[in-house]
Amino acid sequence: MGRTFSETKLVIASHNQGKLREIRALIGPLGIEVVSAGELGLPEPEETGSTYIANAELKARAAAEGSGLPALADDSGMSVTALDGDPGIYSARWAGPEKDFAMAMQKVEDELQKQADSGNSDRSAAFVCALTICWPDGHTESVEGRVHG
Repeated sequence: MGRTFSETKLVIASHNQGKLREIRALIGPLGIEVVSAGELGLPEPEETGSTYIANAELKARAAAEGSGLPALADDSGMSVTALDGDPGIYSARWAGPEKDFAMAMQKVEDELQKQADSGNSDRSAAFVCALTICWPDGHTESVEGRVHG
């Protein structure tokens, strides 16, 4: 059975200021105070999960345990059919330490061109995003969405 969020404060398990601004704009009108894991000095856990939901759960759980507050985390990436789902959960790693997503997209394009040269012209892909909320008692709720293109 699902749990309803009824608290007044939520930790966003991220150090990304842009993401924090977007979530504050969405959640702020609901009267919920939003703070980031970065603002609380919480470390970013290593994303060792094998799925988007597993990685979102790792991050949400770490922030909830570290703060004693409910925490919301996401994990997202692009899954390309012809590349067997890559870059997938490793999308950010394809962008390198500088988070150069233009470079990552060029890598995807290069790999798709190799596939096309081998006769595979499938360029379908999906953007996948998982969200997990975790309460300090360890209870989690997760959802995953896909936008196909």
